[in-house]
Amino acid sequence: MTLNKSSRAGLLALALGVLLGLFLSVAAFDASYAQAPATPPAAAAPAAAPTPPPPACDATAKPPVLAKCTSNSGDTAWMMTSMALVLMMTIPGLGLFYGGMVRKKNVGDTVMTSFAITCLITILFAVVTYSLSFTAGSPYIGGLSRAFLQGILSDISNGTGNPNPLAATIPETVYICFQMTFAIITPALIAGAFAERMKFSAMLWFIGIWAIAVYAPVAHWVWGPDGFLSSGNSDAYIKVLDFAGGTVVHINAGVAGLMCAIVLGKRKDSGPGHNMVLTMIGASLLWVGWFGFNAGSAVTAGMQAGMAMTVTQIATAVAAFTWMLVEWIARGKPTVIGMCSGAVAGLVAITPASGFVGPVGSMVIGVAAGVFCYWGVTGLKRMLGVDDALDCFGVHGIGGIVGALLTGVFAINEYGGTAGLIEGNAAQMINQVEGIVIIFVYDAIVSLIILKVLDAIIGLRVSDEVEREGLDLALHGETVQ
Repeated sequence: MTLNKSSRAGLLALALGVLLGLFLSVAAFDASYAQAPATPPAAAAPAAAPTPPPPACDATAKPPVLAKCTSNSGDTAWMMTSMALVLMMTIPGLGLFYGGMVRKKNVGDTVMTSFAITCLITILFAVVTYSLSFTAGSPYIGGLSRAFLQGILSDISNGTGNPNPLAATIPETVYICFQMTFAIITPALIAGAFAERMKFSAMLWFIGIWAIAVYAPVAHWVWGPDGFLSSGNSDAYIKVLDFAGGTVVHINAGVAGLMCAIVLGKRKDSGPGHNMVLTMIGASLLWVGWFGFNAGSAVTAGMQAGMAMTVTQIATAVAAFTWMLVEWIARGKPTVIGMCSGAVAGLVAITPASGFVGPVGSMVIGVAAGVFCYWGVTGLKRMLGVDDALDCFGVHGIGGIVGALLTGVFAINEYGGTAGLIEGNAAQMINQVEGIVIIFVYDAIVSLIILKVLDAIIGLRVSDEVEREGLDLALHGETVQ
């Protein structure tokens, strides 16, 4: 029994010793193998050269760098901010501005119109309007290469994309959203002409068709890469200077609004706006947002954006103050609505000029906007005999024309790359006049056709009973208390 126990203990000690020896041997073998391999390795292949970083996007390079390139982060940040500022101009800015000037029974319909147009135009812009406006096609309309926003490169793995050549230093997605906000506010401005009497359904049909048939081609003519009015197109027939939308946005909206007022006829009854404070808040939001509108149209965070911001502030203040003085002299009292309208008139007039003129030119434009737009909503309105309810044509149409003409006068080569009349380039004035006439006539004819067809099919105007009751309750089933 003792022997057996001793034998088992010895065997156990032996096994443990063997295991310990094997462990130490394996460890020593592994270390020696790692330090001194039995077979010398083959010569290592030379290390591959590091992959160069993607190039920076640059439309001015020769050749231009516009494929699989990286955006400028500073420009991108500024343009994303500008997009948000311009969207704020429509919702809530324009909605409040217009909402305060209508009667209480129609304020809901008025603000909802701005909101509904924002949604409708966003959809249409993504589907087709962006492609028709801002891609190459013909001198008169863009192509369909970006229909449904197809073909956009946005590769986050290496930070590369294929920008639109019109805004080479920012992602195309940012440029799309920025231009989308312009396409939104333009038809929303038209609503000021037909406020308080147009069917909501007819409004949606008109705005949708107008955005495709009028806004898209005019935007392509003036801003498209091969538009026949584009100052950036070396082959353009007429080079119109329009930095941020004097023709594309304001004349376009103003003329369409005038056609709406003519076709719809006058309101059965009208009265003062129900809340001037809403209008003042809306005008203030428009003023702030307009820095994205004008300075953002430089599509870079550089010198031109800085000058555009400066002249926008100056012209707006001068126009508002001028309107106040003119109204004070003409009517004996300055008004909140008047001064707010003067500010918007100044913003409108400086829009086409903001990237081309200097501070002195902006002051003259501000004075002209205050005087001529005041006349537009008083004397001219009476002469035409139309019920442009919230003065879409008087402010945006007349302001856009004044601004576009004076751009041709006060453009400075140092600021925008093109000289105007004061620097001896009288031909630019002729270009501006021709561009205004072409857009005015095309817009008027096509808008009139759209309105007449819709009137024949679904009718444009609410009934007399609905107009008396108020559009809020009759069309939307809700009222402001």
